[in-house]
Amino acid sequence: MEKVPMTPGGFAALEAELKDRQQVQRQRIITAIAEARALGDLSENAEYHAAKEAQSLNEGRIMELESLIGRADIIDVSKLGGDTIKFGATVKLIDDDTEEEKSYQIVGEPESDVKSGKVSIGSPIARALIGKKVGDSVQVNTPGGGKSYEVVSVVFR
Repeated sequence: MEKVPMTPGGFAALEAELKDRQQVQRQRIITAIAEARALGDLSENAEYHAAKEAQSLNEGRIMELESLIGRADIIDVSKLGGDTIKFGATVKLIDDDTEEEKSYQIVGEPESDVKSGKVSIGSPIARALIGKKVGDSVQVNTPGGGKSYEVVSVVFR
């Protein structure tokens, strides 16, 4: 099985989601199925079919979360260091075209969220940044076209 790198925060978020899905969502869905069954004919009961579909989706996500948690390779970013960009680094960049400053943390696939500044280790920007240092220029090929950045800082927190 392939290990999945992630930060302690990402691992904790997966565990919290799993606990919620197993202990809260599962019970809510079971109640919804029971209430829909009480309405009678199941063949034309939209509430019953919706609840069964929700149950299927929830159980599928539970299985996915259990697999991710079982394969997790938790990397404590606070113990990392150096001036080279690698997993866990928070990188500050300046867009060469717009002079706009951006900050990204390189994290594992399950915890990536571009809106909060967390990019997956497998994303085009992370792949372009790995191995670079402060002052380096980085060319990133994205589906929207090429972008050029300058690395301003690299920190591990």
